[in-house]
Amino acid sequence: MFFNEAEQQLSSEFMEKGYIIRPAADLEALEWIRNQFLNLVQKSLGLEIGSDVDQILNSIHLKVPQEKLNSFRLEMIRGLNSIDGFRERYYRIAKPYLETLVGNELAMQLRVNLSIQCPDDESSLLSVHADTWSGDSPFEVVVWLPLVDCFGTKAMYILGPKEAAELSENFTSRAGQSGEDLYQSIKNEIKWLNVKFGEVLVFDQGLPHGNRVNAEGETRWSMNCRFKGVFTPYGDKKLGEFFEPITLKPISRIGMNYQLPKLT
Repeated sequence: MFFNEAEQQLSSEFMEKGYIIRPAADLEALEWIRNQFLNLVQKSLGLEIGSDVDQILNSIHLKVPQEKLNSFRLEMIRGLNSIDGFRERYYRIAKPYLETLVGNELAMQLRVNLSIQCPDDESSLLSVHADTWSGDSPFEVVVWLPLVDCFGTKAMYILGPKEAAELSENFTSRAGQSGEDLYQSIKNEIKWLNVKFGEVLVFDQGLPHGNRVNAEGETRWSMNCRFKGVFTPYGDKKLGEFFEPITLKPISRIGMNYQLPKLT
């Protein structure tokens, strides 16, 4: 492998853990995204947002009734993804990590997703799963970006590569009859990920992961988006339908359009 020392360390850590947590690579882009978020929240809820941004976001459950949470979340997703430059800035936050772990000719999910998980809310749970179990390509990673500090049950958990391989070997006997049965069989092996605002998580979505009821007393805000190499195999989510190329190199463009001379 022709990696420098930093690239080798990052790659080894990812292979061992199934994820990496690093400082956001572009803080200006991160602040821009958070400010766009705050503008949308302020417009939607009519809030006067002062300097204590963390307090507003962490306590949004006091402003949005549970029955309106999903419509509010969808409003935020539509608003963010309609802003010019949003997806490019999202990519820039993780760019050097993606170039080392995935490649420099990338395809990006067409829409960045948002999770808002209020305290004690059982309606926003993701049962233990691996995205590949439902048809995603194993050549994808997820870039998970918090807008507030996420810790304990306010964050997410993941099962490491070694433990996931052992689970796969004995899946029938350990899966039980429900997602809860499966969680109970791995709960002592999972790793809860603490990711602060200002950091970015990149993880292998082929590993089992999920969340539980948020018992931390604060609302979680996190975004997620999938990236993969343009020329790696696709699962059910295809190029042009779910992904689009974002860093295609000139020779790749030339090669994809190349035709041999016609012989008459």
